Amino acid sequence: MVKFSKELEAQLIPEWKEAFVNYWQLKKNIKKIKLCRNPPQIKEKHDFGFCVLDPIRYTGSKIVSRFRSDEDRHEIIQVRRERGDEDELYRTHLIHSSSESNEVKEFFERLDEELNKVNHFYTTKEREFLERGEILDKQLQILLDLKQILHDRRRKSFTCPRSNSSSVRGSDDSESVTESVEPLSDSSPANDVIVALERNGLNFIGSGRPKGKKGKPKTMAMRIDIPATTPTRVITAVTSMLWEDLVNDPKKDNSGDFINRKKIQRAEKMIRGAFVELYRGLGLLKTYSSLNMVAFTKILKKFDKVVRLADEVETRFTTHFANSDRKKAMKYLRPQQHRASHMVTFLVGLFTGCFVTLFSVYAILAHLAGMFSATTEAGYIETVYPVFSMFVLLSLHIFLYGCNLFMWRSTRINYNFIFEFSPSTALKYRDVFLICTSFMTMVVGAMVIHLLLRSSGFAPRHVDAIPGVLILLFTFLLICPFNVFYRSSRYCFLRVIRNIICSPLYKVWMVDFFMADQLTSQIPLLRHMEFTACYFIAGHFKTHQYQTCTSSKLYKELAYVISFLPYYWRAMQCARRWFDEGDINHVANLGKYVSAMLAAGVRLTYAMQPTPLWLALVIVTSSIATVYQLYWDFVKDWGLLNPKSKNPWLRDELILKHNSIYYASIALNFLLRLAWVETVMHLNVGRVEYRLLDFFLASLEIIRRGHWNFYRLENEHLNNVGKFRAVKTVPLPFRETDADD
Repeated sequence: MVKFSKELEAQLIPEWKEAFVNYWQLKKNIKKIKLCRNPPQIKEKHDFGFCVLDPIRYTGSKIVSRFRSDEDRHEIIQVRRERGDEDELYRTHLIHSSSESNEVKEFFERLDEELNKVNHFYTTKEREFLERGEILDKQLQILLDLKQILHDRRRKSFTCPRSNSSSVRGSDDSESVTESVEPLSDSSPANDVIVALERNGLNFIGSGRPKGKKGKPKTMAMRIDIPATTPTRVITAVTSMLWEDLVNDPKKDNSGDFINRKKIQRAEKMIRGAFVELYRGLGLLKTYSSLNMVAFTKILKKFDKVVRLADEVETRFTTHFANSDRKKAMKYLRPQQHRASHMVTFLVGLFTGCFVTLFSVYAILAHLAGMFSATTEAGYIETVYPVFSMFVLLSLHIFLYGCNLFMWRSTRINYNFIFEFSPSTALKYRDVFLICTSFMTMVVGAMVIHLLLRSSGFAPRHVDAIPGVLILLFTFLLICPFNVFYRSSRYCFLRVIRNIICSPLYKVWMVDFFMADQLTSQIPLLRHMEFTACYFIAGHFKTHQYQTCTSSKLYKELAYVISFLPYYWRAMQCARRWFDEGDINHVANLGKYVSAMLAAGVRLTYAMQPTPLWLALVIVTSSIATVYQLYWDFVKDWGLLNPKSKNPWLRDELILKHNSIYYASIALNFLLRLAWVETVMHLNVGRVEYRLLDFFLASLEIIRRGHWNFYRLENEHLNNVGKFRAVKTVPLPFRETDADD
């Protein structure tokens, strides 16, 4: 039988951990009561201690504790309810003077404190969800009324003569097509709906609002507010805002606004998502209530109210968003998580063994063929290294991401919530390891085949086509439209890459800037992609002229662009976040990436022109960028180096048990941030050794990023815990504005 303390620790909601009853502290208070008793009084006091712990139960507005004896029962405590500033407070009073010991008083004071804490948190969250439910109810009613208006207008546009209709002929963009806007008669059903909305004090911008006293509109105004998600929609949204400002200006002529079918469909999708999040939040609140009731022995009386509210949300969602199909509704409200398959674990082990075997075979064959000796022609190293190291660096990053998922899951960091991944389709760490091992098995297998054919005397143009085929295969797997090979995750990855490339046109979410940070550590991979694209797309693999791709002027100019791009994308994301949120910290973060761009450009110039002047500039710019990055890593991203913390120079809340791990991580991140020093050393090594050193330094940066990822998400998770964020807030399509505004 599992102890309740362990069961509570395993089931509590991590983001609300501090709001749960401190069950362990209450157990310490009970132990204190038992230890303070004298030996002759142990039995008598043990009975009293039992009556405190076991039969506490809630009866209406007070908590009553009773103990049994052979003759009768006696009431030993009385709980009084007092009115606080916001919520009701409970105070326990001991009735029997014999029980007025300091330990017993301390226990009941702690019990009252925990009860009031739980009750206040529950009331606050319940009020929040009730208000959110009322807002959603209102939003849903507006959506239904708008759909009724659109339906009636469409029906009337089909029945009226063409000469009496007024329709807008749009362009080829389907999203800009609007419905017929023929004026409705006073007796039309759609007009009845509008009149009903206006009777409730609501109106549509540009729809001919009724005037109040002094010609002013009535109290409230409603409008459809759909967020833009593509560059085209950004322009459309800005145009729409300007048009609404023109309509709202009393000096301008109100010519009316169109009811757009696409906007209504998007509004329905947003409201549906808000219902899903509300239902999830109510489920978490029900779990919170249930666990605390067990810890307090039925502590909360309002549990049934939450259940009824969750059932009401379920009914409304089923009726309006699932065509009364409860099974379909439950797929949204309670998405089922796929259980870890033993086949995945088996395949991970199988591909790991294949990878180790093939890599050993490749190392032996390369040594026997003398491919890495100083006398070997440079063609093999110069063509094999950029192509295959690109795959290896990517595989290393995927492997470290799998390690991150394993650690986040082990420490109960809610990464799915932070990244807003769907629990039913999000990759588990075993899935990531399967992708990594199968990926590397194919890469090393291609390397073995390439080496065998090259050693057998086949023409280079035939042999060098093997890496090209491998690239085409992986590209096809990435964009494959069929529901195989983790399609939802592949498409999510492509959407995030699109958002990064198009920065700052898209609103920046956590997963977007997290992925952009990963790209800043993969600049060597992007450089290898540049060479690979030149070598295969330009057809140089047919003539085996790899020098053309490395010595041309265009190649050197593109080297600057590729070195700048990840930092530029990240800087644009910071600018967009500052524009959206108004937080000056995003401007400071932007400065960090600008300094990194400057340092990268100077180091690249020094590699081409190794003069003392450029060496001095490398040291100055790289040192400034490194100090900037280290400060941001430790203070902003990890939340460490707090001199007033109870954990010296760390932070108050730590997930890992040993502080020494954090100190070691700080030292490791500091050392790996100094890898740029190698660029100014100019070690006198051969071609093979230089390529190995280059690959080693690129791998160290990826390892540093994987190490950084854990503490970055740990800090984000603790911020969510501190603010009790366990359910995301979904933006709603209909915005209420004061008519005077």
